[in-house]
Amino acid sequence: MPKVMEFACPAGLLTRTGRASSTVRPVHTLDTLVRLCPPPVGPPRAVDWAEAERSLGTALPADYKLLVETYGDGLFDETIWLLVPNSAHTDCDLHAQTAERAEILATLWDAGEERPAELLEKGARVLPWAFEEGTGAFLYWLVRPGRHPDEWTVLYNEGRGPLWEHHDTGCLAFLLAVLTGTAETEYFGYLYEVLQPEEHRFVPAVAMLEASGQ
Repeated sequence: MPKVMEFACPAGLLTRTGRASSTVRPVHTLDTLVRLCPPPVGPPRAVDWAEAERSLGTALPADYKLLVETYGDGLFDETIWLLVPNSAHTDCDLHAQTAERAEILATLWDAGEERPAELLEKGARVLPWAFEEGTGAFLYWLVRPGRHPDEWTVLYNEGRGPLWEHHDTGCLAFLLAVLTGTAETEYFGYLYEVLQPEEHRFVPAVAMLEASGQ
């Protein structure tokens, strides 16, 4: 079986103490994230959510929509790229990455790599919402049959190996926990050990890619 690490946080932030706040709501979590890591001055491009959800064949979580409407596609703390529907940049496009990751994972599993335990449930699948800079690692939603999108939790896959981590929280709370160093995870070492930012920074995809000449 692939190594799977389970970190439970029913409705709030993941913490190193294992405690969680059951009263944290997405809008409050977003307010905390915005104070910690200011979004772009100009509003990001508007998303046609109805069209995006039709294209994906599923509704999307409310906390993710808040993230996208506040930040748009781009990079948090030189570490986490946020995917958005119909991004002008393929690497940040939710639709393109959903198709690509589905093909890659299917190939791996057909070749004999074992699925994480969370995906052994009939009808369970993953959808990507972010990826880690320079590692090949992806952050997914765990989509389970009969679960509302606002109940989707987070699966981290290291990308170049079989390890998966399950985090029993939504994408917004997980992102905030990673940036604040309170997430119970064995990953994001570059952020925690090298950068150790005193000030957190979000850079829109267009600025990052123009700076790199892409």
